[in-house]
Amino acid sequence: MTSHSPIVTLVTDFGTKDSFVGTLKGVIWSICPSAHIADICHEIPPRNVLAGALMLGRAYPFFPRGSVHLAVVDPGVGTSRRPVALRFDGHLFVGPDNGLFTAVLKKAAEQGKPLEIISLDNEKNFLPKVSSTFHGRDLFAPVAAHLANGVPLAKLGPSISDLQCLSLPEPEKTINGWHAHITVIDIFGNCTTDLLAEYLTDRTEVIFRVKGYDVHGLVTSYGHAQPGELIALVNSENLIEIAVANGSASELLGARAGDLVEVVE
Repeated sequence: MTSHSPIVTLVTDFGTKDSFVGTLKGVIWSICPSAHIADICHEIPPRNVLAGALMLGRAYPFFPRGSVHLAVVDPGVGTSRRPVALRFDGHLFVGPDNGLFTAVLKKAAEQGKPLEIISLDNEKNFLPKVSSTFHGRDLFAPVAAHLANGVPLAKLGPSISDLQCLSLPEPEKTINGWHAHITVIDIFGNCTTDLLAEYLTDRTEVIFRVKGYDVHGLVTSYGHAQPGELIALVNSENLIEIAVANGSASELLGARAGDLVEVVE
């Protein structure tokens, strides 16, 4: 991609049944016709800001620096919650200040890299009429498009130093191992936990207890198990995942995000 082909990514809870996502794209292309728009996800559970924050944090590092990431999971639209834009590690982010950028804040803190935050107060970068119920269309999409066009972040509003931050799930050390938590359930029913693989000292004898089931040890991949077998493995993000070979762990277990996974070493 060149500077003449900016990338704008989208993370929303809008789904694809209605015209909301298409309208966002129309606004972006009206302002920045050269934009390449990438749909990260539009199936965030409605109003689930934490799920949106986790999805954004997982995906954005795989895009080139200079990308603009538009995130709209906004149950507080029309209230006093602030619209914001951020710059971190060469990436730009636009959306509501409701915790949606928690994973970005966490990465900035872990890596010790600077984070620039702007309150979107300059209304000339919005659509002429801003509704109280669709800031994604009237405010955030235009701002993302202007950023993609090269408008400096400082032109969008005053600098601020604070953002809303959610409590992200973290594994807890126990006497016998760990208490981990299911954080994400994907389309296949695989259940990602918050436990990094390097936290385990013994990958063969470890037991994962979840929803009344015991899973012994780790397999290398889904294909190294019999169809229908409940397994644990290290996924592509180096996190422990509970899965069913050729099936759905979430259906078998009746699992939901936030459920406990006891790890016994």
